[in-house]
Amino acid sequence: MDKSLSSAVIEAVAAEKGVQPTELPEPLYNALDADALDALFGDRDGASGKVIFSYCGYSVTATANGHVSVEAEATSRG
Repeated sequence: MDKSLSSAVIEAVAAEKGVQPTELPEPLYNALDADALDALFGDRDGASGKVIFSYCGYSVTATANGHVSVEAEATSRG
């Protein structure tokens, strides 16, 4: 993996929001421990699995192979 999974998450969410990574409204550590995410899937040949979490109004899925997908979370109207 060329870059850390946490960096890939930040870049994917920023791209979805149409902003620079430094312009995201909250740091990743408010959603999860970025070091733990990187350690979970870092340097593991043949590792599998995924982590799904909420960040900046998006549902983020990060997989062991480094793929990151971002989907807008549904908002509830009350």
